[in-house]
Amino acid sequence: MKYWLAALLLQPAAAPPADTPPGAAAEHWLITTDMWGNRLYEAMTLRRDGESLTGDVDGDPLAGTMRGDTLDFTVTGASGGTLHFTGTLAGDTLRGDVDRPANDTRARHDFTARRLPERPAGGPRTYDFAPTDFSNLFTADRAPVLTVWPGDTIRTQTIDSGGVDANGATRALYGNPQTGPFFIAGAAPGDTLVVRIDRLRPNRDWADSLDMIVNRLQSRAMILADRELGRPVRWTIDRAHSRARPADPPERLHDYSVPLRPMLGGIAVAPGFGFAPPSTGDSGRYGGNMDFNEVIEGNIVYLPVQQPGALLYVGDAHAAQGEGETSQFALETSMDVTITIDLIQGRSIVGPRVESPTHLMAIGQAGTMEEATRLASSNLTQWLIQDYGLTLSETAQLLGSGAQFSIVTLAGRDIGMVAKFPKALLAGLTPRTRPNQARE
Repeated sequence: MKYWLAALLLQPAAAPPADTPPGAAAEHWLITTDMWGNRLYEAMTLRRDGESLTGDVDGDPLAGTMRGDTLDFTVTGASGGTLHFTGTLAGDTLRGDVDRPANDTRARHDFTARRLPERPAGGPRTYDFAPTDFSNLFTADRAPVLTVWPGDTIRTQTIDSGGVDANGATRALYGNPQTGPFFIAGAAPGDTLVVRIDRLRPNRDWADSLDMIVNRLQSRAMILADRELGRPVRWTIDRAHSRARPADPPERLHDYSVPLRPMLGGIAVAPGFGFAPPSTGDSGRYGGNMDFNEVIEGNIVYLPVQQPGALLYVGDAHAAQGEGETSQFALETSMDVTITIDLIQGRSIVGPRVESPTHLMAIGQAGTMEEATRLASSNLTQWLIQDYGLTLSETAQLLGSGAQFSIVTLAGRDIGMVAKFPKALLAGLTPRTRPNQARE
């Protein structure tokens, strides 16, 4: 309980230092520090006025000098601790070393920094991105494929969970390869990334699945009887009529078909520093391979930013999926994807969330159904307190009278559960948090 209550503390965006020279243009940089073989990423805002340097690193103020191509500046944290950077500038790249605290002593580490592009004039834009390679990790160490800004829209494609594209060509290793990451300029740890699912369309006429029942659903008798299961099943996608049917059905399923309900099985941000990059088959606070069949067109996904730029991944699209992905594979296919990005600055959330026109849906993912349900409940509780200004007592009354729980997935290493609340029951309450599209 203490974990999510602590996360309710909002972290306001850092204001420029009081001694910032008037008219000094802000430059935005991403610092990468080699911490004994581990990469630490930090966002830097830098202002130059003659030889004077001001700005901040991850919200902590910096001050120093620039003489020729040599920069020398100190960053002071809220507790008084300092980082001392010395580097040489070459175009949009800065290289040098940083003296940092290391337990009860200090240590020097090499760093590089790259200058980030500034937002183009003219307001939000639509970017078309055709991926040429794909990731099998949700990692901060993969170079961003595209930089976008809050309010921008991305049109892109995903390949299927086996690495096969719209033309039937294998483009990546199986295991839910992802498109991305997309660097969201201005996103900082402690923010919430807002991903609006504008459009999802299968871009080929088939999907692959299995005739399988996941072990979590099998009784002992079923385990003995299921030795014939696990065979691949090809589905034919009728895009014109928005239906799918088995391509070679057994006699009893000759007339069976299901409506298409395209969804993203994978949507995630990069986990924070100190965590090993998870496989694109895993899920957690960062989102991941959630296989939630409400990540559909028209809904909004909220993810907790844990790295500068958030680093958004999307993939593992399904043409349709029953609740829980009980056959291990859903109707796995490639997809045309359109998403719009926003930010809620200074709001930290404990886990992924989805909002539909009718429901708030808070996800919990863990090794057991009991723990996943607890996390989902805590996530929804935080949402109601955070966005609607309710007390814990008031929230308990809402949950007791209107909460709904259902399964997200049973197919992964972790079980996913979702705690839902009907928005109609919140009609008399006004949300107090809105996305904002720029960090000063």
